[in-house]
Amino acid sequence: MEAKVRPEIARKKAELLAGGPVRIPRDLRLPFRPSKSTAGPGAGSVSIVFEFGNTRAKKTISREFGDFELIDRDERLVIERNGVEFIKDVKLVPTLLHAPHQAFVNMDNACVMGCKFCASPRLGQHGTKDLTDEKIIGMILEASKEPGFESVALTSAVKESAAMTVERMAGLVKMVRELLPDTPIGVEPYATRPDQVDMLKEAGADEIKLNIESFDRDIFEKICPKRDYDTILHMINHAGGIFGRNRVCSNIIFGLGESDENILEGTRVLANMGAVATLRAIRRNDYNLEELELVLGHIEPVTADRMLGLAREQRSILTEYGLSTLAFKTMCHTCLSCDIVPFWDV
Repeated sequence: MEAKVRPEIARKKAELLAGGPVRIPRDLRLPFRPSKSTAGPGAGSVSIVFEFGNTRAKKTISREFGDFELIDRDERLVIERNGVEFIKDVKLVPTLLHAPHQAFVNMDNACVMGCKFCASPRLGQHGTKDLTDEKIIGMILEASKEPGFESVALTSAVKESAAMTVERMAGLVKMVRELLPDTPIGVEPYATRPDQVDMLKEAGADEIKLNIESFDRDIFEKICPKRDYDTILHMINHAGGIFGRNRVCSNIIFGLGESDENILEGTRVLANMGAVATLRAIRRNDYNLEELELVLGHIEPVTADRMLGLAREQRSILTEYGLSTLAFKTMCHTCLSCDIVPFWDV
């Protein structure tokens, strides 16, 4: 099966993701409000999703500076780099809630876990903090009326305990399932017990994302000091049996000093459990860089070549295990905007 994106477009997407912000000229009026995420790689930034060549990339934007520039050329949008056309025929895609075509809601960004890479708990009162269940349901129902709506996803920081967060998430899933019975629902919890995974499935979740974050145990212990590596792997393995193949995924962040061999070993271990890795280049920003480098030392930027190379290797591993990113209907593998996605981009 060929990728859905031409190799030259995948290369441009990787270079765009690896680079800095996109500058938006002051006289260029955006057709909708930019995204202000409180979770994921873009947390704390003002971003837009750019669509081109059958793929998408979500990028921080600025009116002041950028490695790239969006240009309106005779009512046709292009992205330039160093004054030269880099990507032509660019479309701006609205995010319903956090992601294109999805109501992807962060229940809370206050967190007790202290993960060094995560910007969410450092955002203060920004964005979705202190959302009530009623407001979340209202946001999802409003998004469901918009053109292009396809799915719902829920994520959350751990405000007090993993158990309380999962219980709240399960309650919201149950309400969404009753109100939108045919809509795919994805969940991204920090689960510490098998019955928490079961609870989310029984509430009506279709897909689950349980993040190992780094397969390098030494790095994991430095960047996720209050999480348990073995417990997460146990939860992923359990979820594979409960949710089924191609219904479980897990972030492996790279660019933290790990080897490619370690990342691909992790991809293979997850695949053996029926789970699909989401290989995600670390996004260095003002919220996380100081703490990351305090525990890991200097962090080099991730290159486009590394993104593309790992994605190609991952595709081979997933093929070997009969897995695919294309089966997912919620969360990151269908959003496409933050990563090089096997089977789609390469």
